[in-house]
Amino acid sequence: MSGPLGGIVVLDLSRALAGPHAAQMLGDLGARVIKVEHPDGGDESRGWGPPFVGPDHDISTYFLAANRNKQSIAIDLKSAEGKRLVERLVRQSDVLIENFRTGVLDRLGFSVERLHELNPRLVILSITGFGHDGPEGGRPGYDQIAQGEAGLMSLTGPSPDQPYRVGASIADLLAGIHGAYGVAGALYERERTGKGRVVRTSLLAAVTGVHSYHGTAWTVGGQVPGANGNHHASIAPYGAFHCADGMLQIAAANDGQWKKVAALLDIDPNMAKYATNRERFAHRDELIADMEKALAAHDRGHWLARLGEAGVPAGAIRSIDEVYSWDQTRSQGLVIEVDHPVLGRIELPGPPLRFEDGPAENGPEDGPEVVHTAPPALGQDGDAVLGWLEEREG
Repeated sequence: MSGPLGGIVVLDLSRALAGPHAAQMLGDLGARVIKVEHPDGGDESRGWGPPFVGPDHDISTYFLAANRNKQSIAIDLKSAEGKRLVERLVRQSDVLIENFRTGVLDRLGFSVERLHELNPRLVILSITGFGHDGPEGGRPGYDQIAQGEAGLMSLTGPSPDQPYRVGASIADLLAGIHGAYGVAGALYERERTGKGRVVRTSLLAAVTGVHSYHGTAWTVGGQVPGANGNHHASIAPYGAFHCADGMLQIAAANDGQWKKVAALLDIDPNMAKYATNRERFAHRDELIADMEKALAAHDRGHWLARLGEAGVPAGAIRSIDEVYSWDQTRSQGLVIEVDHPVLGRIELPGPPLRFEDGPAENGPEDGPEVVHTAPPALGQDGDAVLGWLEEREG
């Protein structure tokens, strides 16, 4: 593959979602990713479903979501032969990714010290549940547990007494994103120092790291934020509203946008309780009721058209199938096609980044086309990886 990380080799010892997502992101950027899996069943996410697809209904769509652009080699890390092979791979790699529980990799004989003895230039990404140290550093980490422990569930749901998990495995995915970001920084640093370093993140860190204004509401403002349902914690009107045939979303982030909304809905924008965001938020329930009374006169299509004409940010609430059939989604490269050895030509969610050459005479031009590869079958690339390894060693 071509891309910003072309020539970089990533040894992916991780499994499930956080680590594989980080490795997949690096693969999207052009790195060669070698995924090490146990010969008996491989990555546990291969067994996670439904849905399962394929002639034997044994291919997990969960696994397909986090393992594009990788090669799979089956290695038993506990065997002497497996350890020797991993040592060889470490010597030829630029990055190693692992998300074992704290201490597991040490017990397997691959402590940080040992890994850097084998390859001083190696960048190591370690993802844990709650951090590698501290009073609870050894706790196992799973996404929903981390969402609760890191406060995200207290911010999500219809009310403070009904905490909800975020529908996506957001703690895992954010940890993978933060991890890939850290690896990119460490690789850049290595160009100056010639040495690799350890990059650490956790599910706890990933979620806490995106508290943003919810965090400062407490650390600076002394207020404990809670769930606000489908409405913003600081801005009004900003959320989901009922109209004649369902719901739509309106985001009036400033007084100018609010006046445009008010004009469409025949509401006086200058009345005292609605004149400023501070007042609108203090009277948010009344504001929502007044807006929904007016919105009930027409269907969603009518209002989205009118709001669009007025320049007010607004949108539908799409189902997943609607998102992937939407022309805008496809125009952004967010759906890709790959050739799977069993399933044939399939579509996968695409990478969230685009790299372009430019500006050119007629505007930015896309860079070299990236050819994505399908998530691999267990061990399918063993011979290819060994051949590549022998060539590198030679």
